[in-house]
Amino acid sequence: MKKIVTSVCLIFVATLTMMAQDRITGEAFSTRSEVLGQNGMVATSHPIASQIGLDVLKNGGNAIDAAIAANAALGLMEPTGCGIGGDLFAIVWDAKTQKLYGLNASGRSPKALSLDYFENKGMTKIPSLGPLPVSVPGAVDGWFELHKKFGSKPMSDILAPAINYAEKGFPLTELIAWYMQRSVPYYQSQGYPNIEDTYIIQNGGQLPKEGEIYKNPYLANTYRKIAKGGRDAFYNGHIAKTIANFIKEQGGFLSTKDLASHKSEWVEPVSINYRGYDVWELPPNGQGIAALQMLQILKGYDFSNIEFGSTEHLHLFTEAKKLAFEDRAKYYADMDFFDVPLEQLLSDGYADNRREKIGKRAGRYSAGEISDGDTIYMTVADKEGNMISLIQSNYRGMGSAMVPPKLGFMLQDRGELFSLKRGQANTYEPGKRPFHTIIPAFITKDEKPFVSFGVMGGDFQPMGHTQIVMNLIDFGMNLQEAGDAPRWDHTGGASPLGQTTTNTGTIRTESGISYETIRGLMDKGHNIGTARGVYGGYQAILWDAINKVYHGASESRKDGQAAGY
Repeated sequence: MKKIVTSVCLIFVATLTMMAQDRITGEAFSTRSEVLGQNGMVATSHPIASQIGLDVLKNGGNAIDAAIAANAALGLMEPTGCGIGGDLFAIVWDAKTQKLYGLNASGRSPKALSLDYFENKGMTKIPSLGPLPVSVPGAVDGWFELHKKFGSKPMSDILAPAINYAEKGFPLTELIAWYMQRSVPYYQSQGYPNIEDTYIIQNGGQLPKEGEIYKNPYLANTYRKIAKGGRDAFYNGHIAKTIANFIKEQGGFLSTKDLASHKSEWVEPVSINYRGYDVWELPPNGQGIAALQMLQILKGYDFSNIEFGSTEHLHLFTEAKKLAFEDRAKYYADMDFFDVPLEQLLSDGYADNRREKIGKRAGRYSAGEISDGDTIYMTVADKEGNMISLIQSNYRGMGSAMVPPKLGFMLQDRGELFSLKRGQANTYEPGKRPFHTIIPAFITKDEKPFVSFGVMGGDFQPMGHTQIVMNLIDFGMNLQEAGDAPRWDHTGGASPLGQTTTNTGTIRTESGISYETIRGLMDKGHNIGTARGVYGGYQAILWDAINKVYHGASESRKDGQAAGY
């Protein structure tokens, strides 16, 4: 593992050093050119998953078919970030109706678990691991909702590649091997059941390393049941009973009734106009509108006169983020339980008022942090013009450490993101969807598709979305440059979990941000920290309507690949 970490760090530092040098000369940096294709494009966080999606397109499937196939493969190939134990969100551009559709496929809390339970136990926070943070996994229902509305090929065909790889195996990539070598032994050392059986015994008694073959025959069998029996094979019957019985044995509350009653929700994406481009996100219980609030504030500044990566750029960005995240902590929650004032939060007048709070020095607003997060983001486009922006996650890497016996996957721990303070928007309630960090995004121009994109990384995601939009629109970068450009984030304080803050928080930058900028930020009163590893995971597809060509991008920070034809 030491060799892997060292090599990854050396490559990354060298890359960012080159990036910094290019910034000095005023040239945008990218690790490679954009990928181009006329008939379709797939961009995922794993090269084999991208090829699976591309094969589906070449064999007559559409973008939604390919996305489901690739997501199923990622649940096998990147279990450190996603899987059918987690939730899913998607934004779909439908070429037939020329319209965007939003899907919220996130699960709800157990109906038999009350806030009183936590209070009687003296708990002020839901734990990260174990049965208590487990909410209903929504991904499988999300697949079938997408397929029912837009799919074209049988689910048995769509899931066949992932089943084949789960049974026969595939070589672990460097990054995922490192994640697994770090995560699986920890869960095992803490005594969580079925970890060894699912991830080690099924691989000959030893957890594979980089380049070694990884198998998950339990997951192959689960996928077969889903392919044959549909979403009911997961939410009713043997799989549901296995999940519920296991959680009950571990002292949790998720039941067969919770699983059987689960349903996804089709929602209307929301947008703001940023310099002639409409940027789209999904409404809460996710945090996508934080990116829209940031952009609403930032569009009041003329960035044609502000250099990328300059002190002024990062200062204005950070202050906008603090203001948006103050609202995030107060208002973002399941809209079935709380009336989120969406129209007001995204209005020009509200943004004008918030912008007036920004001064020349770091402000002491509430700011937010939840977690680093681990997620997969992917996007697919087909020859008919359909595009899908899809994000899927277990949360905190592999999830809750709760692995139901012989099913091949770990359950998510999204329930950790509820507040246990009474009277807040995101306070825990039975049957409620927790605040969510994972968010897909989309950009249209003149009511036509332009860019489908996303960025992984917990709290960083709204910041990442805002940086990508600015890189494309304000700084004129191409799709690959926009993802490879140096990043930064801001952490500290208030969140939908109930934490508050009284300081200015901390800005953490990659090495591509110059010393002059960092010194300037410090002079403005900002605290500066070191970069962390949550910036990675950008994928994107751009539609060039003039030449009728897709542009694909997948950044250098992870294993991802864009592939077109």
